[in-house]
Amino acid sequence: MAKYLLIGSYTAEGARGALQEGGTRRRQAAEQSIQSAGGTLESLYWAFGEDDFYAISDFPNTESAVAAAMTLGGSGAVKVRTVVLITAADLDAASKRSVTYRAPGT
Repeated sequence: MAKYLLIGSYTAEGARGALQEGGTRRRQAAEQSIQSAGGTLESLYWAFGEDDFYAISDFPNTESAVAAAMTLGGSGAVKVRTVVLITAADLDAASKRSVTYRAPGT
């Protein structure tokens, strides 16, 4: 399974829900959405600043990650960005497959 970082910010509606229900309920809702798409929630953190939360999740494929992000975003409570996380092993494998770049005409 691949790891994905879901970065989100609450809409006004989502912020109201977080204030009313607290963090535990928000975590449960996120976990249910991720599980319904075939993934698992590894961790969920809230933060100050432009982004309100960071969720690290495992998904069996890209389609599952997209489905979870769309479900969360479609709720109207959050805006979500998705980042594919790359392991050291992934980077090692990629470095062995890299090719030398040659500018056109050289």
